[in-house]
Amino acid sequence: MKELAEQFLMHLHNKNFSAHTLQGYGKDLEEFADFCQTRKVRPEQAFTPAFIRSFLASLTAKHPSRNTMLRKIAALRSFTHYLLEQDRLKQNPFKLLPAPKREKLLPRFLTEDEVDRLLETAGDKGRFAARNRALFELIYSSGLRRSEVTELKINDVDHFNGVVKVLGKGNKERIVPLTDEALKAIREYLSTRPNPKGNDALFLNKNGTPLTGDGLAYIFKHLAIQSGVARRVSPHSLRHSFATHLLNNGCDLRSLQEMLGHKNLSTTQVYTHVSLEKLKDVYQHAHPKNKEPEQ
Repeated sequence: MKELAEQFLMHLHNKNFSAHTLQGYGKDLEEFADFCQTRKVRPEQAFTPAFIRSFLASLTAKHPSRNTMLRKIAALRSFTHYLLEQDRLKQNPFKLLPAPKREKLLPRFLTEDEVDRLLETAGDKGRFAARNRALFELIYSSGLRRSEVTELKINDVDHFNGVVKVLGKGNKERIVPLTDEALKAIREYLSTRPNPKGNDALFLNKNGTPLTGDGLAYIFKHLAIQSGVARRVSPHSLRHSFATHLLNNGCDLRSLQEMLGHKNLSTTQVYTHVSLEKLKDVYQHAHPKNKEPEQ
């Protein structure tokens, strides 16, 4: 089973699937392979509705979220389609397995004041202050995903036009505007680098090698603690904040969809929630009972 899974992952790699997807699918299929080995089941016996149900039931006992379960099902479903195309399977077991509905959770976002505190803390002091300030300014001004940030090259940032060229999911390229503050922070950071070249990684770690996704998450975690923001902060929460703040200040959904790199508008619509402060402000000004009587 593990050998088949490795062949499948190589197939996805050749089709330019993202490293994040490959890593997630790899873990999910390894878990499925271990379950098969524990039950002493051969590959041709594993792809039946009954056996897959028993595997999913074993996962439910570990209390994973519904969306985590959906990702594991997606990995198995994609693996099954690959095996069918390779004539390794004769029937698709998922035809008899309805998938649970995805949980619609509101994205966690920061207030504008909290973002300001993070930005101030990031550029406050320390050996990596210029880099950290550039990182936070870039993500908040563009809403890039973690993997998109770590894959950026220096020449992906167009300082003349004020945009950044991004290679997103599915190897799709898009152009995203940047704020003047982000461009300024990037220039100041690059001025601290010895002989930076266009094809070099935009962000480096303490060893002078390209910053990884885990390294980026570590930076966010520790700077959030230093800033005193009383909630979990990650690159993705700053992406959520970018989207929420743009919508709250009048950005339209189609433009936001393009900037975020969403394939479907329905994905972007999760951001049509508004912050409590914005909701209360609209309510106070719109409800007739809250209007002051004329003198």
